[in-house]
Amino acid sequence: MYKLHRLKGHIQTIYLAEHPQGLVLLDGCCRADVALVCHFIRHKLKRAPAELKLVVVTHMHPDHAGGAHALRAKTGARIVAADVQGHWYRGLDGMAMHLTDMALAAWVAKRLGKPMRWLWYSRKLRADILLGDDSRLPDFPEWRVFHCPGHTDRDLVLLHEEESCAYVADLLVKVKGRYIPPFPLFYPNRYKSSLMKLKCLAPARVMLAHGGEVSLAEIDLERVLAESPTVPMTHWRSVKAKLRQILNRP
Repeated sequence: MYKLHRLKGHIQTIYLAEHPQGLVLLDGCCRADVALVCHFIRHKLKRAPAELKLVVVTHMHPDHAGGAHALRAKTGARIVAADVQGHWYRGLDGMAMHLTDMALAAWVAKRLGKPMRWLWYSRKLRADILLGDDSRLPDFPEWRVFHCPGHTDRDLVLLHEEESCAYVADLLVKVKGRYIPPFPLFYPNRYKSSLMKLKCLAPARVMLAHGGEVSLAEIDLERVLAESPTVPMTHWRSVKAKLRQILNRP
């Protein structure tokens, strides 16, 4: 038997899977969420923090990777990530994007009325386990892991077959009651393929980092596919578009 716990994180929903053989954190959450996760394990579940066996990092953004290294240091959990070559935040552009993403996370937190918290984390993930597409989590084979890039080049989706539920991280986000593609979206063609993969997997329930848990039937995937961008939506493109708008004003 397994039980899925949902915690209200700093700016996202945290999903913690409880199994007899240990605990699996379905995403690396924010650096600000580390104490929350450890407190929940010890005081709510009445289990030792060392029973956290795996921390999955679906991609490298602050609310999905920010707490991974700190949680490993506190619990001994192994970090799982996609087997994709290189680091996401590589080079000078990567350094700038890393800082920008943390600033965006802080802005979202402010919009949500959250207090300012320390969000810094390494831009280079030191994963213990790298998984290819359609793999299974070590020691937790009921969880299948799929590569679903688009948001970044290394996004993961986790499917629990028996329960027919999938954690899709930022594959979709809910904004004003509508399900839309995430921002940024670096690879629009890969993103459409990832949506088609989700459609083929057809889980009964879908768990979003930003939007909670819904049935797949509530999400009009055909509309999302039809309205998905055909060109990348990235930080730099947004800045350039804003600059053009300013410069073209009369």
